[in-house]
Amino acid sequence: MEKNNSASSSRAVALEVLVACEKRHAWSDSALSAAIRRAELSGRDAALTSRLCYGVQQNQMLLLYWLEQLCRTPVEQLELPIRLILELGLYQLAFLDRVPAHAAVDESVKLARAWSRNPRSPGLVNGVLRSFLRQKGALSAPESLSVRYSHPQWLVELLRDEVPDGTLEALLQANNSQPATVVQVNPLKTDGETLLRRLEGEGVTAQAHPFLPGCYQVSGTGDLSRLASFREGLFQVQDAAARLAVLAAEPRPGMDVLDACAAPGGKSFQTAMEMGDRGSILSCDLQAKKLSRIREGADRLGIGCITTRAMDGRVFQPELEEKFDLVLADVPCSGLGIIRKKPDIRYKEPASLDRLPEIQRAIVDNVSRYVAPGGTLLYSTCTVLRRENQEVVSAFLSGHPGFHPEAFTLPGVGDCDGMKTLWPHLHGTDGFFMAKLRRET
Repeated sequence: MEKNNSASSSRAVALEVLVACEKRHAWSDSALSAAIRRAELSGRDAALTSRLCYGVQQNQMLLLYWLEQLCRTPVEQLELPIRLILELGLYQLAFLDRVPAHAAVDESVKLARAWSRNPRSPGLVNGVLRSFLRQKGALSAPESLSVRYSHPQWLVELLRDEVPDGTLEALLQANNSQPATVVQVNPLKTDGETLLRRLEGEGVTAQAHPFLPGCYQVSGTGDLSRLASFREGLFQVQDAAARLAVLAAEPRPGMDVLDACAAPGGKSFQTAMEMGDRGSILSCDLQAKKLSRIREGADRLGIGCITTRAMDGRVFQPELEEKFDLVLADVPCSGLGIIRKKPDIRYKEPASLDRLPEIQRAIVDNVSRYVAPGGTLLYSTCTVLRRENQEVVSAFLSGHPGFHPEAFTLPGVGDCDGMKTLWPHLHGTDGFFMAKLRRET
């Protein structure tokens, strides 16, 4: 934190993270987790910090739209911390009913005193926020979906071409929602009823997932890694979409499995649980430094069948040819299916996405050579763009006639014809794509 180092309030930590994201281009999820740990926030305070940070990023274009109407100083001339303090204050006043207006204003003014050397900054913050309270009902509403839901116009147009007819606005709304945290019981160590008792004893509210057996939606958690039940490996945190992808792959005890783009390891762990820790899983990633997280996670969960290896999924490894009953290829992607969890993804430069299909095709072309005859290749992404999903798979199938889509059935989703896109506003999961491809014997 650049100012007010002793502060540990939710608002101060949220401001610290927002400044880091804008000045150092940090990703909000990792910066937020680190800041919450440093400040040693309680579960409730950590939850408020996350809501403030993500809420500002989810609504930033709308908040700036309001600021331009309220602030006499041009927004681009404001000090960065002051602009972000104003956005934090406006977000609380507009979206958080449980935060008293006087608290939102007063705490914003305190932050301005701590973060700005300009003696006029606290008065500016106080005046703008009180003006918002007076004019709240009279401010002009943005006509464009882009500003209303804080998605850049290029992204709105891109999603308009992808989303099922008539549901674009519902998707944009879902991208600005607060998703439930989903945990999966680790059957290698415990059962659902025992896990629920442990979580409740640790002050965590948990309820069964609406359609995924062995999964629970939790709240009031703060940093889950601080829970004794987490450290003991009784559960794994994973969105329902990733859990469904593993179920589509149908791993079974005794299989030899390759997770070609494994970090941070969630699908490897869930695959091992489905296999009862019987068989072998080779978990690979391009960056060797990420493999330690996979090994640590496997140790925590009591999984012994996982080994790790640094490997470029685009480069052929002859010793692995036709060695695996199941190959998981959860490839690098634009991440546009997880905007509700990583709201800053929406502000990427669109040109940064252009080369992804080329990389994805190279990976799937290569790792398909590792599938044994009769084996399965599961291609997946956490995006909803056809060019990274169906088009990559169609190009692969055109060049690999020995593979064909295989139908699968998923709880809460139903029958799938070999490929399936999951949507936040339709399925309550991350935006996600999976394709199950069988190699002929």
